Amino acid sequence: MPPANKDVYTHGHHDSVLRSHRGRTVENSAAYLAPLLRPGLDLLDVGCGPGTITHGLAARVAPGRVRGIDVVEAPLAEARAAGSGVEFAVDDVYALSDADDTWDVVHAHQVLQHLSDPVAALREMRRVCRPGGVVAVRDADYAAFTWYPADPRLDRWLALYRSVAHGNSAEPDAGRRLLAWAREAGFTEITPTASVWCHATPEARAAWGDMWADRILQSAIATQALERGLATEADLQEISAGWQAWRDSPDGWLIVPHGELLARA
Repeated sequence: MPPANKDVYTHGHHDSVLRSHRGRTVENSAAYLAPLLRPGLDLLDVGCGPGTITHGLAARVAPGRVRGIDVVEAPLAEARAAGSGVEFAVDDVYALSDADDTWDVVHAHQVLQHLSDPVAALREMRRVCRPGGVVAVRDADYAAFTWYPADPRLDRWLALYRSVAHGNSAEPDAGRRLLAWAREAGFTEITPTASVWCHATPEARAAWGDMWADRILQSAIATQALERGLATEADLQEISAGWQAWRDSPDGWLIVPHGELLARA
């Protein structure tokens, strides 16, 4: 049964989006959670996408049960193809199909920033988490992105992305809000932290710069920006060129700050 919620995933599932998701691992995206994982825990991964983090989490909690869910079927075939015995399914974070107190760990990476009601999602994640279990969430904070060299085309990219996301009733600056959202959702035992992705080596610049040079032209972000009159094709081409220039600069450096927290159910 498809999810009932009508939230719009700002990025969509074009390959330019999924190829960045494929590079996510427990080490680079869930290190704050890793020390709490142990064999035998049951874990739900919300918004699992192609499953790269999910499979890494599963290896750490085996033989515990692991289930990865996403709001659409599109990325799940790739997640299933990796094997490892993880269950993958379509589900709705606002109305999860699990009974109360099903999971020891409920994890969501880069999910809350795309939701119109992140507090309701956190309440639902808490519902399916066993007493004493942990809800673990990590989200980027777009307004805090920092890069060098300065380029007005990248300034335009950031402003445009935030406009598109806000048009979807989503909050791209979610990282700084996680603690407030968790408290509003009723959590009282919360450990908030932060970490960054740093793209500064030639290899990292190539991956990030190529990804955004493509994504701003081909993904759902481009479609939404054009349909809403927020940008023209020429604007998007300029932004894409800005990402290519950043990629090619030997001085290119960029960080993506993330808020993260562990909240006890």
